[in-house]
Amino acid sequence: MQGLVEKVNDAIEFLKPQIQQMPRVGLILGTGLGDFSQQIKQHATIPYQEIPHFPHSTVESHAGQLVFGTLNETPIVAMEGRFHFYEGYSMKEVTFPVRVMQALGVEILIITNASGGMNPQYHLADIMIIEDQINLMGDNPLRGINDDRLGIRFPDMSAPYDRALIKLAEQQALELQIRTQTGVFIAVTGPNLETRAEYRMLRQMGADCVGMSTVPECIVANHASMRVLGLSVVTDMCLPDALEPADISKILKVAAEGGQKLARLIPRIIAHLG
Repeated sequence: MQGLVEKVNDAIEFLKPQIQQMPRVGLILGTGLGDFSQQIKQHATIPYQEIPHFPHSTVESHAGQLVFGTLNETPIVAMEGRFHFYEGYSMKEVTFPVRVMQALGVEILIITNASGGMNPQYHLADIMIIEDQINLMGDNPLRGINDDRLGIRFPDMSAPYDRALIKLAEQQALELQIRTQTGVFIAVTGPNLETRAEYRMLRQMGADCVGMSTVPECIVANHASMRVLGLSVVTDMCLPDALEPADISKILKVAAEGGQKLARLIPRIIAHLG
């Protein structure tokens, strides 16, 4: 049976002949950013199903392809659609693309998502810059035998999201007059949304937003010594004393509104990476 490193090598062997320039920045495009890749000067677009060992995205709003190219002269690779634990994939499968990015030489990973806002100071379509996270998914992508070629056994997580990148994102958002928050993201398994009692518990634990992704990718990126920036679009308000039934069509509409903000913000961040 092939190990993780061997599977990553298979994917790299397939991808490298199709790539003009090795990427410095990786992007995971969440709900609401389906059109973002139009800003990329694309060199190659590769469907997930063609890449050895890549899972297949089952979420309808996710295109399911890797886009290689440049953005503001910076070589990047963007995931149009991610994989979720609730889809039935293992944590290692969910995070396999991050391992591939690691092998391609990605130094900075920008993760985006759509989330439920539990902080009453937040508003719909706000962008929360993630400063810390809580893993309530019941699993960890690093569980099992550690391969030292990928990272150390016990990676430090005192600052999972790079402080300099947080500061840069805040500065660029201010210049663009984009309203942002800075807070804690908590990840749950899903796919059901939470009960009122669960929202109360999550808020009391110190979380500002809740979602079903991002944390596994962040853990693996830290294990791989990448710098990570997390950007979350608040798509619905999850206030237990004023909770209404979720309307997915409204959530997707707000996600698209927030996605337009991220489509302005992310290129500015990349342009100022130095």
